[in-house]
Amino acid sequence: MSDETDDPKALAGADGGDEQEQQNTPPQLAVLGQYIKDLSFENPNAPASFQAKEQPKIDVAVDLQANRMAEEVFEIDLKFSAKATQGEKVAFVAELVYTGLFGIKNVPADQLEAVCLIECPRMLFPFARRVLADTTRDGGFPPLMLDPIDFVGLYQQRIAERQEKGEDAGDAATITVAEDNNSKNNGGTN
Repeated sequence: MSDETDDPKALAGADGGDEQEQQNTPPQLAVLGQYIKDLSFENPNAPASFQAKEQPKIDVAVDLQANRMAEEVFEIDLKFSAKATQGEKVAFVAELVYTGLFGIKNVPADQLEAVCLIECPRMLFPFARRVLADTTRDGGFPPLMLDPIDFVGLYQQRIAERQEKGEDAGDAATITVAEDNNSKNNGGTN
């Protein structure tokens, strides 16, 4: 009987200590799965596009979306759209949605959006980069090697845009977010 009263966990549960125990538990982030959700490659002017003498101009757009699938499970979509042009002609168009399922525990609600839009895409990026490079290479072009993306900068830009619009910058209850930077080359190309 004395074992029951000496057990700190039993005592903590009796006086509301479970809440304190949860606060002391470190945040956890786990990749539950990752996969290609959508992949498209178009080479509309082949074989003429292979014979062009000028280097193609490549524009890359990055888009992020996070959706809550369950209490502690989030689906993160990392989207790329790359368009290469040679003069007025399109050399190729590549589009990729690379998705990860993440288990996220013990993260305060006010930090959940940042974890979903910074840390999760940062973990997915190397795999998505490889898929895009392999796809352009298999399409007959040099591999499209994206430079690392500043997901912190994208997130800060998104927060600033929401504040300008008068929206709540910290609303983590709605984790449906889109970072659309079509006019910028956020990833860089080689």
